[in-house]
Amino acid sequence: MSQYLQPSIILLREGTDQSQGLGQLISNINACQAVGDVVRTTLGPRGMDKLIYEGHRATISNDGAEILKLLDIVHPAAKALVDIARSQDAEVGDGTTSVTLIACEILKQSKTFLEDGVHPQIVMSGIQEAARMAVERVKELQRGVDDIGEGDKGIRLLLERVAGTALNSKLICGYKSFFAPMCVDAIESLDPNDLNMKMVGIKKVTGGSVTDSMLVDGVAFKKTFSYAGFEQQAKRIENPKVLLLNVELELKSEKENAEVRIDDPALYQSIVDAEWKIIYEKLDNCIKTGANIILSKLPIGDLATQYFAGHPNCFCAGRVPDDDMQRIAQTTGATIQTTTNDIPKDAVGECKLFEERQVGGERFNFLTGCPIARTCTIVIRGGSEQFVEEAHRSLHDALMVVKRSKENSHIVAGGGAIEMELSRYIRSHARTIEGKQQLIMLSFAKALEVIPRQICDNAGLDSTDILNLLRKKHAEDPEGGVWFGVDVNEANICDTFKSHVWEPAANKINSIASAAEAACLVLSVDETVRNPQSEQAQMAGRGQMAGRGGAPMSAAMGGQGLKGMGANMGGRGVRMMKGRGGK
Repeated sequence: MSQYLQPSIILLREGTDQSQGLGQLISNINACQAVGDVVRTTLGPRGMDKLIYEGHRATISNDGAEILKLLDIVHPAAKALVDIARSQDAEVGDGTTSVTLIACEILKQSKTFLEDGVHPQIVMSGIQEAARMAVERVKELQRGVDDIGEGDKGIRLLLERVAGTALNSKLICGYKSFFAPMCVDAIESLDPNDLNMKMVGIKKVTGGSVTDSMLVDGVAFKKTFSYAGFEQQAKRIENPKVLLLNVELELKSEKENAEVRIDDPALYQSIVDAEWKIIYEKLDNCIKTGANIILSKLPIGDLATQYFAGHPNCFCAGRVPDDDMQRIAQTTGATIQTTTNDIPKDAVGECKLFEERQVGGERFNFLTGCPIARTCTIVIRGGSEQFVEEAHRSLHDALMVVKRSKENSHIVAGGGAIEMELSRYIRSHARTIEGKQQLIMLSFAKALEVIPRQICDNAGLDSTDILNLLRKKHAEDPEGGVWFGVDVNEANICDTFKSHVWEPAANKINSIASAAEAACLVLSVDETVRNPQSEQAQMAGRGQMAGRGGAPMSAAMGGQGLKGMGANMGGRGVRMMKGRGGK
């Protein structure tokens, strides 16, 4: 009987919740599917937008990464999907919704095997093998510039069509013929050795038509805060010299604890004169460099403004943003100086034209015609703030896609064509092997079909009929039908490569690899340990404990799922997934 009287061993602090086993795994998969359902309808050229209201601002977007970021998802397993969407956005720029949906569909197909008793490691092994085959197949099918057959214009044509495809599903898709060449010109203006995206400035001006947007071959920055005398400064200067400073050009007031003791009242004037002498020496040193344009990160006061206004063809501006200063330095060849003493001649830059122009309701300063220009500025116009913000996100995706295509100019056809071909290829290989791996690889092939199916659903088409036509075409004609995908305009199928629906091969490779990794990450978790005390401390630090009686954050990580989340938070738990700080 002694074996029945042994005391239990307590490893974890009292109140710690442990969720494990198959129920925990299924709960994590269900949470990931809920995330996928949020962004599902945003896919494709007929995808819908989401309006996310945060109390003080509203965001309208169909960008998967932006939506998942604004949702502020708290479920730890579902955060894996947020991470892969962000990595896709940073790596390629486009395909954030696709990678989320593929990962969710892989998990959905895997759930059946788990419920039938298949070990997660076997499922993960099959997923990894299928993903490896899919990536290799994409590399076999990818086309280069030589396959386009346009000679020297091939790379330019490829970049424009890739940018147009990235803009197809965006709010500004109707203007892709206007913005696609603009994106290519912006990337072409950068240093080909590094293609630093920080050198592409984007300025947003509300008002006017979207076609009033422009690409500036140089730097454009918004007019900074100005003092008296600014009106007398030159607003147009040809062939100016540019001096960039990180120096404050204004009289400084004494500190609160400053104290000056004098024994003769006449000495007070000498102290004042010394201050004026110092500021005038700085201003004189700037003029001696021969510079016409003096820009500083720090304030330039009214005295300095009036001083420079007294010199012909001279302009100054203070409080210029750091990113604009860096791009001006890259464009003009100037070097930012931290002192006005002994400024070398090669620290002064130059350009062909400086001018101040009105753009909408704002004044902008333009520096154009720079000899070593490695930067540019895109000025986005639009009727509303939400439209301009979404246009900014759309152009960012297109710029990133063009950048990746310029680095690796290999493409595949979009519109669900490459996913259907990979599905056919993996299915044909799965039939040659035996055991459980065959079924898992078949489920992976079925998961890839979520992309063309969702494109059809979002366009209001019959996805069953379209997918049957695609399966038939890819199976009967593996060579000629390899690029057949969904044609949302004609409610049929077509050769999307000939229709110029092109996507970077790196986009699809990264999507498949990231989706498989995220799915395996979720499947590898069989136990979740939750410490309520640490949650309470975290929530108290975020101001989420007020009025809730110190209840635990949620039971969303196991057991009761969303039901537990709502019960433990007084029925308000779901609001945690809708905004920041439960607001």
